Amino acid sequence: MIRFENVSVTYDCAAAPTVSGVELTIPEGELVLLIGASGVGKSTLLGTVSGLVPHFTGGTLRGRVTVDGRDTRTHKPRELADLVGTVGQDPLAHFVTDTVEDELAYGMESLGLAPAVMRRRVEETLDLLGLAELRDRPIATLSGGQQQRVAIGSVLTPHPKVLVLDEPTSALDPAAAEDVLSVLQRLVHDLGTTVLLAEHRLERVVHYADQVVLLPAPGAPPVMGTPADIMRVSPVHPPVVALGHLANWSPLPLSVRDARRMAGPLRTRLSTRTPHPAADARPPLPHDPRPTRPSAAAPRRTLAGLLRRAPRGPAAPTVTTATALGVRRGRVEALRRVDLAVAPGETIALMGRNGAGKSTLLSTLVGMIEPTSGSVTVGGRTPHRTPPGELIREVGLVPHEPRDLLYANTVAAECAAADEDAGAAPGSCRALVSELLPGVADDTHPRDLSEGQRLALALAIVLTGRPPLLLLDEPTRGLDYAAKARLVTVLRGLAAEGHAIVLATHDVELAAELAHRVVILAGGEVVADGPTAEVVVSSPAFAPQVAKVLAPQHWLTVPQVREALS
Repeated sequence: MIRFENVSVTYDCAAAPTVSGVELTIPEGELVLLIGASGVGKSTLLGTVSGLVPHFTGGTLRGRVTVDGRDTRTHKPRELADLVGTVGQDPLAHFVTDTVEDELAYGMESLGLAPAVMRRRVEETLDLLGLAELRDRPIATLSGGQQQRVAIGSVLTPHPKVLVLDEPTSALDPAAAEDVLSVLQRLVHDLGTTVLLAEHRLERVVHYADQVVLLPAPGAPPVMGTPADIMRVSPVHPPVVALGHLANWSPLPLSVRDARRMAGPLRTRLSTRTPHPAADARPPLPHDPRPTRPSAAAPRRTLAGLLRRAPRGPAAPTVTTATALGVRRGRVEALRRVDLAVAPGETIALMGRNGAGKSTLLSTLVGMIEPTSGSVTVGGRTPHRTPPGELIREVGLVPHEPRDLLYANTVAAECAAADEDAGAAPGSCRALVSELLPGVADDTHPRDLSEGQRLALALAIVLTGRPPLLLLDEPTRGLDYAAKARLVTVLRGLAAEGHAIVLATHDVELAAELAHRVVILAGGEVVADGPTAEVVVSSPAFAPQVAKVLAPQHWLTVPQVREALS
């Protein structure tokens, strides 16, 4: 169905090809998973299938890519629309209508399908993706995960022979991700659809794949094989595979079910040991009003050291509290009687299904939304009544879409503006970028960065102001396992310095590794609030892979198990 013949792509002004020497054949009716570290060229390779590369992105495509016999060099994306459906990392870039139902119908209308066919397919897709209750909703009012499902649905309705998906589950809660992947598997098995998808959250998808394509490094030729064969050699792999490597299991498990069948002896060895807390630093007592400030020791060449070089003056309380907080947005009651208290040095993970109110709560804490009822304070201030220039010293938000913070034409210009806005010494933001995002040149345009790289840049911009309270909305979208490990190290360092961190995430592995507390929202209400191990182990939806494999013991991460065995 898809054939790559000695394909390479070189973008304008690039010193080397982004992808090179690609020789692959993807059969009809298979689900093929494309994996590799951030920036190795996964999105570029996907773009060559839909024709977006090079017709839209520019650059030079050498070799030949054919889809069902059509050469993508001579067929523009609109001439492949009946054959290839594409969903990129940013669903907002795909929407052309205002409401969910209209968006699902638009692609079919463009292809001239009969109204009766369009109506039937819209209803089928609404049911498949759990969107029926949202059919009349304006797309702009949906959560990021709901928008992701609408984007996927809009390419399913025309029934293309090939689906190209770039991180389709990155903004979805675990249950919604399972639903979407089950739909894709049904299309593959029942309709013979060919699915090519790139995904960093391998724990969700690797056991669904028929074959896996590994891009080992930028410009290096890919390696293709079965999931089991590739996972044995891949530098990126899910926690269940890492646990298999640690325990010397053979064959390596690809799913929790496979691992549980082998885990009996390991559970016996661990039964006399106690898990070390996943987060390195023990958080201060909740509601402790005394902020923990950085010490006056000589600064280290670390992110924590960079953040504390310039004194901030007298310490101020950094506790944020919400009391009976309610927010109504149009007809939707987004938050209902939410009580939340965050102490200095504490890391809290907000979890819950798409549309539960996580992003609304973060937006309220940063003053972007005025509460309908109840109260919220940050550093003793009321956020929506505090001038932005003053509030930026107390709280910083990295939004769901990092591009919302990026306006300049180069990384250097973004960093210079961040230094000026925060009143920081020149070069402060650039030093943070180098810590989070090594190897990115000053003259790189932010739009040329991958989704994960843009996130790292946005995070550095927010951290330049050294806010006592840091809010992160889906901070691991687009990040590979290595980049996520760097982020975890950075955030742990900030928590140790006294910064409070609240992150809204669907990444259960991140919550297990980083959070002291987990708060689960449902329908705008807090339904669980407690220590990470207690909350996630008792929840089938939000438990990490290691917890599922080793239950009922309270192990959350592979590093915990490795430390206990050593």
